[in-house]
Amino acid sequence: MEIFLKTVSALNDETRVLILRFLDENGECCVCDLQNSLGMIQSRLSRHLKLLKDAGFLKVQRKGTWGFYSIRSPLDRFRQEALEEIKHLDIQLPPLTKSSDGECKI
Repeated sequence: MEIFLKTVSALNDETRVLILRFLDENGECCVCDLQNSLGMIQSRLSRHLKLLKDAGFLKVQRKGTWGFYSIRSPLDRFRQEALEEIKHLDIQLPPLTKSSDGECKI
């Protein structure tokens, strides 16, 4: 029951839905690329990413000091269907903005 409630709670925020859609469209992204692309401060973004990870949507892979986030695979049916529904929402996704030299600056 607890994981179900965490999942539903994670989906109850426009920013987190945007993050899920962005990662679903763009694949694995470094926190700095998410921050640049979504125009969010790091502390706010990290909070949203943690909630999505705790709700079972995301996985994080550490590479040095950087965290790279992506949609967890495989997802259970409930989360997969939630992502499918998010794909049908009218969301204007910003373009993926990577640092010019490919190195994180945060």
